[in-house]
Amino acid sequence: MNQGMKYEIPTEMRDFAEKSVEQARKAFDGFLSAAQKAVESIEGSTSSMQSSAADATRRTLSFAEQNITAAFDHAQRLVRAKDLQEAFQLQSDFAKAQFAAIQGQMKELGELASSAARTASSQAASAAGQAAAAARSAADQATSAMNPNRGPNEG
Repeated sequence: MNQGMKYEIPTEMRDFAEKSVEQARKAFDGFLSAAQKAVESIEGSTSSMQSSAADATRRTLSFAEQNITAAFDHAQRLVRAKDLQEAFQLQSDFAKAQFAAIQGQMKELGELASSAARTASSQAASAAGQAAAAARSAADQATSAMNPNRGPNEG
C-alpha cells in the first residue's frame, strides 16, 4: 500500500465489532454463570447424599444398639428362667420380637435409601435442566452477537 494512504475502519464497522464483542462477552458470562449454578446444584446434591448417608449410619447404629440391648435383656431373662419350658418360651418370644424389629428396621433403612435416591435424582435433573437452559441462552446470545440483524428467537 501507498504510505501516504491511510486506511480507516468505518465507524459503523467499529461500532458493530465492539457490539459483537460485548454481546459475545455477555453470552460467555451467561454460560459461565450457568455452569457455576450447575456445579453448585451438583455440590448440593452431593451434600444431600452425604447427609442421607450420615442419617442412615446414625439409624443403623441406633438399631444395633436396640438389638444388642434386647439381646442382653433376653440373656438376663433366660438366666432367671425357672425351668426349660420357660426358657424355650422366652427364646420363642425373643425370636419373634427380634424378627419383627429387624423387619421394621430394614423397612426404615429402605425408605431412607429410597428417599435419598429420589432427592439426588431430583436435584440432578434440576441441575441438568438449569445447565441446558443456560447453555441455550448462552448460545442464543452468541448467535445474536454474531448476527445482530436477527432477533434472539430467530434461527
